[in-house]
Amino acid sequence: MPVNLTPNAIATINDGDVNLKPLVQVLDIKQMGSAQERFRLLVSDSVLTQHAMLGTQLNDRVKTGLVKKGSIIQLIDYICSQVQKRKIIVVLNLETIIPDCEIIGNPKMVSDAPAQNALPNTNSMLLSTVGYNNLSSQSHGSNMHSIRPALSSQSHDGKMHSFRPTSSTQNQGGKLHTFQPALGAQNYGNDVQSFRPTVQPPYQPPPSYRNHGAVMKNEAPARIIPINALNPYQGRWAIKARITAKGDLRRYNNARGDGKVFSFDLLDSDGGEIRVTCFNAVVDRFYDAVEVGKVYLISKGSLKPAQKNFNHLKNDWEIFLEATSTVDLCPEEDGSIPQQQFSFKPISEIESAENNSIFDVIGVVISVNPSVPILRKNGMETQRRILNLKDGSGWTIELTLWGDFCNKEGQKLQEMVGSGFFPILAVKAGKVSDFNGKSLGTISSTQLFINPDIPEAHAVKDWFDRGGCDVASMSISRDIVQGGPKNEARKTVSQIKHEGLGRSDKPDWATVRASISFIKTDTFCYTACPLMIGDRQCNKKVTRSGNSRWQCDRCNQEFDECDYRYLLQIQIQDHTGLTWVTAFQESGEEILGYPAKELYLLKYESNDTRFADIIRSRLFYQYLFRLKIKEEMYGDEQRVKITIFKADKVSYSSESRYMLDLISKVRAH
Repeated sequence: MPVNLTPNAIATINDGDVNLKPLVQVLDIKQMGSAQERFRLLVSDSVLTQHAMLGTQLNDRVKTGLVKKGSIIQLIDYICSQVQKRKIIVVLNLETIIPDCEIIGNPKMVSDAPAQNALPNTNSMLLSTVGYNNLSSQSHGSNMHSIRPALSSQSHDGKMHSFRPTSSTQNQGGKLHTFQPALGAQNYGNDVQSFRPTVQPPYQPPPSYRNHGAVMKNEAPARIIPINALNPYQGRWAIKARITAKGDLRRYNNARGDGKVFSFDLLDSDGGEIRVTCFNAVVDRFYDAVEVGKVYLISKGSLKPAQKNFNHLKNDWEIFLEATSTVDLCPEEDGSIPQQQFSFKPISEIESAENNSIFDVIGVVISVNPSVPILRKNGMETQRRILNLKDGSGWTIELTLWGDFCNKEGQKLQEMVGSGFFPILAVKAGKVSDFNGKSLGTISSTQLFINPDIPEAHAVKDWFDRGGCDVASMSISRDIVQGGPKNEARKTVSQIKHEGLGRSDKPDWATVRASISFIKTDTFCYTACPLMIGDRQCNKKVTRSGNSRWQCDRCNQEFDECDYRYLLQIQIQDHTGLTWVTAFQESGEEILGYPAKELYLLKYESNDTRFADIIRSRLFYQYLFRLKIKEEMYGDEQRVKITIFKADKVSYSSESRYMLDLISKVRAH
């Protein structure tokens, strides 16, 4: 079928038109870049050709063969940008009209052929040389003939003629003169019969203008485009989006000196997300100006590849604001932009997720532990609180709250669960940890939503109220060990011995419900080295040196202060028997509820009676112990060592549901 490409389309786009929606032909396709896949096209209007870059959202058009060499396409959404002093068309949306077609015309590159200007197709106007868009021809006489103007030709006697100057033509008193003014051509005399101009070079401004920049500046506002259409090849752009998260102001020090940085996340009406980062002086401009939940118009930033180690958003780019950037608050609320966007995954999928990956989850909070102080590797103290989430997949997972999350959302959740109410919690951007199992933890960009008014929350609550609360579930946290079973079975104390657990090459793991019957207090903790070796603390035992300082033989250093770490020897028992187990730092804190240093000072320096009361208060409480069982060599003797990996106080409601589920399974068989 005959195909007519849009005449003069390339020149029109180069002149800044974005509304033509032309038909062009693809002459060549080339894949660009290695870090991010992009495609560059060579498009033609049958006379001129121009390079065009496809937006990444259109890559599938090339991969599926909808766009290939010879295809006739219609450019729906596009913009012409200048990159390294060359113009390139950035295609944001297109439609394939004819998938395959013979090459039309004999087109030349726009830089290799005389450029053409876009003109309306009328009887009185024909094509003119590019660069003379604003020239006009005007006659003050009466007999103008054969004249072809660049934009319009008007005779003051009311007649339209055809006029074709290169720049402009002036005739005074019947004499023909040629010159190159900046505005137009006038005729003050008579009898200009015909005119065949020679080809003139493009207009050059006088030397006095050459170092003064553009004569006219384009002050038109940048066109608002979707976030997903952003790419580094655009010169002027603007996005309208809502701030969904705002990070804390952080300070840093590197070889360039001190600095500060913060970032915030944007969401637009098309569901596109992108992170915006500000450094130093730009922080002072925008940190207090932007608020979570508000809609802003943002422009004049630079796009750089996203740092995926710190950026979980599904966008290959980040926006870096600069001194010339603008962030303007939209005074009216835009209901087309959602408040937040989630990508929820079932808890069961986290079991196979990679470490440090980012997940959105939603579930019922079934337990909340008290907040405890934790000393970070950098020596700073922070708060940690652990809660458990359960969803309809039949699994539970630990969510570790850090820092301010413990005292804000964490405290509120503890009060709700303590009063018998099980809230729905939506977690945006939780970080997966695979340290002996899978769990989630909060990071700076994490957001917690308690009982959100969203369909997913209503579905989870309805499931829980209709019987989900009674469904026995397995935890994927701290139960999975490399090389071992994904979820260890419940065992009794006697089964540990009778089944020979721990005597294989790899350790065995078991969950035992038992009570603490005795705690040794003579050596319940030890003095530990506080020195950091890489990203880990030494933790080796230290002793007093002659000058009353603490000395570490491993590090060969002395310290004024040392750490105190638990090394508890505990006897546990159930209805089948008793055994000795060891509890180290984390599990020791879970059992006793106090830092080791605090109990050490009570016992040896202040109030040993209070210390004894705390120890007695922990006896004969039932716990769910996660135990690591492994045979080790002591001297010349092989002994089975049992270590408490985690100790949870028994939740009688959860335990009752577990036993009811066991009964139902027995009856089913």
